[in-house]
Amino acid sequence: MDENEDRVFKALADASRRQLLDGLRRKNGQTLSELCAGLAMTRQAVTKHLLLLEEANLVVTAKQGREKLHYLNPVPINDIYTRWTAKFEQGRLQALHNLKHALQEKEKSHE
Repeated sequence: MDENEDRVFKALADASRRQLLDGLRRKNGQTLSELCAGLAMTRQAVTKHLLLLEEANLVVTAKQGREKLHYLNPVPINDIYTRWTAKFEQGRLQALHNLKHALQEKEKSHE
């Protein structure tokens, strides 16, 4: 496992950071104040969590005037999905593909 994946797993291991990511999934491009609203965390705690999420490349920021907007970057999560989960689905998809073709062949033979 490479260092980037370690950072992603570490970032996702904390429920508060997952909560911040869920907030960005619901509404992307939020300011720090927007992200803090409704959370039982101090502004400083949210800032620390966001820094870890940025280091894991799960959150990217962009300046818009005087505001810093935070955006969810799903690419690292997709990379993990591709490495750890997609391979298991491939076998099932191939089995469904084979079943479909077998049924089509059987149907043709009965015509």
